[in-house]
Amino acid sequence: MSLFKTLGTKPWERKGVIGGLEPEGAFDSPAEKVALSYFLVIASVIFSLFTVSYFIRMELPDWRPLTEPGSLWLNTGLLFISSALFQWARNISKGESRRNILTAFIGSGIFAILFIAGQLVTWNGLQEAGYYLSSNPANAFFYMFTGVHAVHLLGGLWVWSKSCIRLLSGAELKDLRLSIELCTMYWHFLLIVWLVLFAIMSNT
Repeated sequence: MSLFKTLGTKPWERKGVIGGLEPEGAFDSPAEKVALSYFLVIASVIFSLFTVSYFIRMELPDWRPLTEPGSLWLNTGLLFISSALFQWARNISKGESRRNILTAFIGSGIFAILFIAGQLVTWNGLQEAGYYLSSNPANAFFYMFTGVHAVHLLGGLWVWSKSCIRLLSGAELKDLRLSIELCTMYWHFLLIVWLVLFAIMSNT
């Protein structure tokens, strides 16, 4: 039996015992934060591969650059405000007062929803102007970049909505601190990704 117990141990889940110290977890951060960090790394790789493919594809002769609509600047501003409000909510959550937490946290999600709505308006405008997905490779990459980014935002909004329900239900701020921090990290990441994508599409 002792042999089976030895084989069943998971040494990666604990650190070595030194000087009589109790075993500890392999990570000091909460499991949710570690999982989000891994996800952000994977998402970064995916967006990086898309970007490399974009630069490779644009070298072919059938590439006709798409003039980015001016509405993207407004949408970028909305996403920036959303990220700033998440940071404000995170700063508030570090204290004990709930003052302005509803304004900051709920407002951040509303501006993210407005960003997605703005993207939909932009897509509809391009469709009406004849810039279809199948018309040109540049069009296809534009829709892919903006679409994949919007899907990631929708996933974040699902988590945000669950936290909003808890917040409106009167949950203790200390119990929501981790959720608010993870949402903030995720939104900052998506803002950076969007700024990079927007810069690439605007300058090529």
